[in-house]
Formats: sequence, structure tokens, C-alpha cells
Amino acid sequence: MSELDEHILLEALVVAARVAGAEILKLVAAGFEVETKSDQSPVTICDRAAEKLILRALAEAAPGIPVIAEEEVAAGRIPAHDDTYFLVDPLDGTKEFVRGGDDYTVNIGLIEKGQPKLGVVHQPVTGKLWGGLVGEGAFIDEGGSRRSIYCRELGDTRAAIASKSHYNQATDDYLAEAVGLCDHVSIGSSLKFCILAEGQADIYPRLSPTSEWDTAAGHAVLVAAGGRVDGLDGKPLQYGKAAFLNRGFCATAGWEAPAIGPYMEPFAGGGDLPEGV
Repeated sequence: MSELDEHILLEALVVAARVAGAEILKLVAAGFEVETKSDQSPVTICDRAAEKLILRALAEAAPGIPVIAEEEVAAGRIPAHDDTYFLVDPLDGTKEFVRGGDDYTVNIGLIEKGQPKLGVVHQPVTGKLWGGLVGEGAFIDEGGSRRSIYCRELGDTRAAIASKSHYNQATDDYLAEAVGLCDHVSIGSSLKFCILAEGQADIYPRLSPTSEWDTAAGHAVLVAAGGRVDGLDGKPLQYGKAAFLNRGFCATAGWEAPAIGPYMEPFAGGGDLPEGV
């Protein structure tokens, strides 16, 4: 895609995410039931309705680019794709969502050659939307008011942000021993990437599995803002892995953190995919 095409596509993703978010809020107001998928993670009509709208929007905006979306994959529908494709999580943070929390998001990211190229993360409840085009910059849009965002420089003290539903002993050990942090703030969904991108934290370690559609959009926003996301070996997290699975990663505001690999808990690697970040 040309530079102009990428900017146009990013704006199309902004519109698609906001439309999906509005649909989620409408269905929440009407009431919904919670189902359980084969991997024991929750799913609702909100997930499916939002994904349907996003798929339609992407088919119009970029008809030649395959879309790998969470609920489509759960239904066994995975399109043929090369090294350019969308990753979509229509409702990230479903566990917090069904508990009545507001820290859930709509995630749409574009992958090129194993790395995120652009993405948007939308929080329906607040109306906030974060977007990023790698190499061009990142922004926050609060409903008509848009401004650029940047990661902060690493200072003498460091602030960590971690998963609300998936914080574990390995994460605690990593922060205490490898990074030297004792305190952290927990929040659900891909909002953690956005908090780093806005310059409000320094590190987000994830020492348990996630799916690639959980991370792609936030990853793009963070890198566009000057951050980085590394895999177990300390090298840039790659996409297109088996079963679209991230075993773990460490996101920072641009600095090289100690590798998380030595702190990872054993992973059996079964067929079930994890839910949420």
C-alpha cells in the first residue's frame, strides 16, 4: 500500500471500530446472555454483532486483504492469507465486560511481514480511540478532539501495568527480580498498550498466553508511539505463529527490558486459545 492508502485505511478502521463500539453499547442497553465457547472463555451476541460489522467494513475498505477475526476462527473459518492480513478482536476483555466493567475494547490491526503496520483500539464506554501507523505516529481521538501521543523516556523510577485477569506469580517474580518493580496497576484488555503509548507507564509484561488478535492493534499503536513489544527471547514479537498464539511478551515504552523467557511458566501448548489480554 502507498503512504496515502495507509492513512485512508487507518481512517476507515477508526470508523469501523466506532460503529462496532456503538453496536456493543446498544446491545448492552438491551441486555444480553453470556455463552461459553469450547475453550471455556465467554462470548456474547455483542462479540458476534461487532465482528460482523467490522468484517463488512473491512471488505469495503480493503477487499483484497484477508481478515482473521476471533469469532470467525472460533467457528472454524480461517481465510487463506499470505503475509498481509487483518487481525480483529471485536470485543477484547470479554471477562471484564460480562462482569460489568468498562475496560474492554474493539481491536483492529493490520499485519505486514510478521509485524503490525497500523491499528486502532476503541473503548466504547469512554468513547476514546487510539490509532497508530508505524513509522508515522500515534494518536488518541476522544470524539472530535485528536492529538498525537508518545511514549515517555525511562526515568529513575518505573511504573508497571499488568493484566487484571491473568496476573500470575511469574509476572510478580519478573517485575520484582528482573525489572526491580514492586507495585503495578492492573487493567483489562488492550488498554494497557495504549497507556504505555500515552506515556503513563513504562512496562507491560505478559507471562501467559494470548491470541495474536488480542495484541495486534495495541502493538501497532504502541510501536507507532515509540514503544516496543518483544517475545520470549527479547526480539520483536512476530505474528503468523501456529494457532495465532503468543506464549508471552513484554511491551515497553521503547527501552529494552530483560527477556521474559527465563520467567515463563511451563506451557502444554494444547489446542485451546487464550481469552483476552
